[in-house]
Amino acid sequence: MIRKILQYIFLGLAVYVTVVFLVINYYKDDPQAMIWQDREAFNNRFIRNLSLEKPTELDSVLDTLGSPDLTYVKKKQDNTIVQIVFYRTQLVKPDGITTEDECTGLLFENGILKLWGPGARVTFDKVSYRLD
Repeated sequence: MIRKILQYIFLGLAVYVTVVFLVINYYKDDPQAMIWQDREAFNNRFIRNLSLEKPTELDSVLDTLGSPDLTYVKKKQDNTIVQIVFYRTQLVKPDGITTEDECTGLLFENGILKLWGPGARVTFDKVSYRLD
């Protein structure tokens, strides 16, 4: 009798551990479904782990973080597309409006990450662009 009860307990724990393992390793976070505090933390964690040593594409960022809070695009004289996307990473004023000072900018040239943080906006502003 006790042996049968222990078998059921062991089986239950094994099923529980398996489900937890599968959720942690295979469930993809959806930033669009998160409350704003969780989304800020998720964005912050992702941006903190970026590196220029491993090229990061814009599509990869969009797949992970979802649509940006703000975005701007310029086309340089040599037809290079420069895009800056902003994701909110810190609340400044709880007014329901996301502004640039609440975001971290990620600068892409032709879809490849080149710079992020405060320098991204400064660099983007210095880009001379072509009018079509």
